[in-house]
Amino acid sequence: MESPLMSTETANPPLSLQDQVIIITGGNGGLGRAIAFKFAEAGARLVLAATNRDTLEETRQELELVGTKVLTVPTDVRNSTDITQLVHVTREHFGQVDVLVNNAGISGPTKAVTDITLEEWNHTLDVNLTGAFLASQAVLPLMIAQGYGNIINISSIFGKRGYPYRSAYAASKWALIGFTQTLALEVGKHNVRVNAICPGPLKGDRIERVWKERARVRNIPWRAIEDKMVRMAALRRIPELEEAASVALFLASQQSSAMTGQALNVSAGTEMR
Repeated sequence: MESPLMSTETANPPLSLQDQVIIITGGNGGLGRAIAFKFAEAGARLVLAATNRDTLEETRQELELVGTKVLTVPTDVRNSTDITQLVHVTREHFGQVDVLVNNAGISGPTKAVTDITLEEWNHTLDVNLTGAFLASQAVLPLMIAQGYGNIINISSIFGKRGYPYRSAYAASKWALIGFTQTLALEVGKHNVRVNAICPGPLKGDRIERVWKERARVRNIPWRAIEDKMVRMAALRRIPELEEAASVALFLASQQSSAMTGQALNVSAGTEMR
């Protein structure tokens, strides 16, 4: 079957996702929500998955106000039954899955390695890494049968460098890049692309919570952490959620048709590897 991204290239703008069916895990807030609105502007049909039913419903209502077709499926990405149901409901409702965005993730503990509990470690890897594995595994049979597909994993620049007091988070994001590249090699022959986005800190409530917890552990003002991150960035600023969402749109579109196995930084130049 011909990829709809290829068949619509001349009919729609290059970044069009017209009528594409896209699953976004963690699609109810933060970067996932920003990606949902960016994809909606490009004409996509959306399936949002998250554990919080209330915020899922709020996001759905906001997207439908701008004319987007939205399906919400309460999902715990750690649970294989939930993931199977997510893909089943999507296929029953829309008939296809063109793009999967594995965005669901947690910050994990802010502690020295000696202080992290096994439960905290496992929980972080279960959400950030195993969730992406389960969702990818569930959509791949459909994508392979279609003859095309696109998976976008949300990693981090701290999947490319050490991150003191955030070892569980860093380990999960390093592993996610390895998973991205390995899966890209496995499924490229089926015309399925797999890429990762590696954001640095993005403006918003989530990063402020992380910085405040990090500051508490280090016994310094949290603004000092923000100032350091700004100084580390070549552009001397913290990127917006919208800027990372725009990279996701690029990877979902025909504009990136020759790209797979890549891990693109969105960090204002904090990370350049």
